[in-house]
Amino acid sequence: MENFTPHSALAGGGLIGLSAGLLWLFNGRVAGISGITGGLFSSRSRDIGWRLCFLAGLLLGPLIFRIVGDETASLHISPSLAVLSIAGLLVGYGTGLGNGCTSGHGICGLTRLSPRSVAATLTFMIVAAVTVYIVRHWPGAGSW
Repeated sequence: MENFTPHSALAGGGLIGLSAGLLWLFNGRVAGISGITGGLFSSRSRDIGWRLCFLAGLLLGPLIFRIVGDETASLHISPSLAVLSIAGLLVGYGTGLGNGCTSGHGICGLTRLSPRSVAATLTFMIVAAVTVYIVRHWPGAGSW
């Protein structure tokens, strides 16, 4: 872990927790990104404003940090567009199947001690660990 930056990681985690808490406090909504994004396409018109602002903050935050912050680690994405598209569809299907995503269950659900969120988060983490193992250690898996 040569690029670990504990101060920015702590600040980022704190800001995620603060934003999730403020959304819950002032809007009564769980900060689940898949639910916020999905609500743009099925929500009442009065809900669209805060959803767009929340998603804009997710997109603009890293850009602002890059401008005013320290040097950031470079990101290299190696899978093809087809693999990324299939992965995105599977994530979308999984969030529908699990009634939420890692942010909704992992950040907000665990905070509320929701048994369903504990089960979902354990499932996410186990599947993620198995996926990383397969992609990094099985012969030929990294060439997808």
